[in-house]
Amino acid sequence: MPHSNAASEIEKRIESLPSLKETIVSNNLLARKSLGQNFILDSNLLDKIVRNAGSLKNQNVIEVGPGPGGLTRSLLMSDAKHVIVIEKDDRCLPILNALEKASDGKLSIIQGDALKTSISELSDTPYHIVANLPYNIGTTLLMGWLQDLERCSGMTLMFQKEVAERICARPNTKSYGRLSILIQWLCQTEFAFEVPAHAFTPMPKVTSAIVKITPRDRPLAPADKTALEHVTAQAFNQRRKMLRGSLKSLIPGPIENFLTDLNIDPTARPEQLDVPTWCAIARAFKEQAPEV
Repeated sequence: MPHSNAASEIEKRIESLPSLKETIVSNNLLARKSLGQNFILDSNLLDKIVRNAGSLKNQNVIEVGPGPGGLTRSLLMSDAKHVIVIEKDDRCLPILNALEKASDGKLSIIQGDALKTSISELSDTPYHIVANLPYNIGTTLLMGWLQDLERCSGMTLMFQKEVAERICARPNTKSYGRLSILIQWLCQTEFAFEVPAHAFTPMPKVTSAIVKITPRDRPLAPADKTALEHVTAQAFNQRRKMLRGSLKSLIPGPIENFLTDLNIDPTARPEQLDVPTWCAIARAFKEQAPEV
């Protein structure tokens, strides 16, 4: 697809900037472990991440933790309407400011902590989150973003591979658990591709992976969010136990009757139940414990 003249001009200006490696060296930007920083310098890989997000036309894109702006460059050269980045590390601001000047108004920079930022308030139109998330806060950020998905069209996120597998896991697998259920209740998930450790500077000890998360038009099944969180936490904190054991303390009456009334085998283990079944448990639990 041919670029518009404006897009071509932005691309030319960005490509005329020093390379990512030169930028990091000239700004003495050493990755900080405390911020979970690992930089990707391979522009082909960064472009691949953006391609996996699909069409971004007429959407704002929000990136968390852009660092030296490698992924930001690829996003600016995409068909996104506007790119908004949230960066906590003030050492990165001069680099991002140079990108802002080259972007002809397509880039906005917010200096702040993403954990304390309401993503949904940054855009009054559909938005897509694309980010290489710090390992230490990635799951926390995602769970926060799930609280308000009204305008979110999707998320293309990098996690530690183990976390990515948990997000996308299906029943009867080792990775399937509370995180899988809570996310898949609200969104469709897809494990896109792995990112090897050697793609990063500095090189982490683990493999990473890209996950695509697409909000559903409506939750997979009716359920109260707090009740669903409660029953899944109770069960998966004791995932080796049968449901009649792990859920016993939640139900005032006989647990076997509670489960069989829902057509659930009391000897089943938590990972054997699909998301709609967990929603059924949450609804029944809510009826018996409305204060939760």
